[in-house]
Amino acid sequence: MLLSSREVFRGRNARLTVDTVTLPNGYTADLEILHHPGGAAAVAIDREGRVCLLHQFRHAAGGAVWELPAGRLEPGELPIETIRRELIEEAGVRADRIVPLGESLSSPGIFTERIHLFLATDLTLVPDAREAVEVFDVHWMALNEVIRRALEGEIDDSKTVVGLLRARHALEKSL
Repeated sequence: MLLSSREVFRGRNARLTVDTVTLPNGYTADLEILHHPGGAAAVAIDREGRVCLLHQFRHAAGGAVWELPAGRLEPGELPIETIRRELIEEAGVRADRIVPLGESLSSPGIFTERIHLFLATDLTLVPDAREAVEVFDVHWMALNEVIRRALEGEIDDSKTVVGLLRARHALEKSL
């Protein structure tokens, strides 16, 4: 149960609070909580069965990370609208079929962010519209290769690993 909350930082993408809570075991604790509006990510698969991955520079990670096309939810924007926008901006594709794959929690001990995952198919190439703050290369790889890389730890971004495994499961169920 939340007893009190004190905002200690507000930025463009997130805010940090110190929440005093009573835990289910009765213990009272001060918890630092990073609040984020959430995001959406898509496993975009083309007609050849290739998955779109971005090899994207991430300062916080210390270099480039393999990721699915993804982005932050804008105020009032539905997750499916976010992913439609991000697929165009980052992957240069429009998806005629988008299937929800559930949500993923980024780091629930400290972070409120929920990532809405989708499977995007029936793709059409369109001009991309990446933002200046985004530094990445777009790669299309076979689904089995990408799954292998995720399982062997070459791909370590959590939303990407969860999204890939759920997409493979959804595709296997539909066969």
